[in-house]
Amino acid sequence: MTPNELVQLAEYNHWANQTLYRSCSQLSEADYKAERPSFFGSIHNTLNHILVGDRIWFGRFEDKPEKLSLSDVLFQDFTTLQTARDAEDLRILEYARGITQETLDNNLTYTNVAGDNHCDPMSALLRHAFNHQTHHRGQVHCLLSQTDVPPPSLDIMYYLRAQD
Repeated sequence: MTPNELVQLAEYNHWANQTLYRSCSQLSEADYKAERPSFFGSIHNTLNHILVGDRIWFGRFEDKPEKLSLSDVLFQDFTTLQTARDAEDLRILEYARGITQETLDNNLTYTNVAGDNHCDPMSALLRHAFNHQTHHRGQVHCLLSQTDVPPPSLDIMYYLRAQD
């Protein structure tokens, strides 16, 4: 991974989150928070989990670890969650724009949420952080398909074509 590739992932990530949140904003409160068969139980809880994951991972990357549980619901309403999501995406973009190849080529030693210590390649951990978001955005995409709001196309190719 190169710094430019990381910036591209961060920019795509921001675009995908904005696109997904735009669709979710069309839901009624009842549909948005409805219990649905899924790992986190609702669109709202899944979006919260994505934010929790980012705060945990990027806290580690910035050496400012956050004490959060993977099932924490940080925000109870859509508007506040959306504002926090956008701020987190800007944090991620700033981090990506400032990274060096040396950092990407090194390992990160950290403690996971279970209290276990690990040392892993930084580039693999960053890929994981973005893959984690993609995975859970896919879950929200599926949950949206159970509503009257059509799920948006989130493939990176749509983002890249929009940049031309």
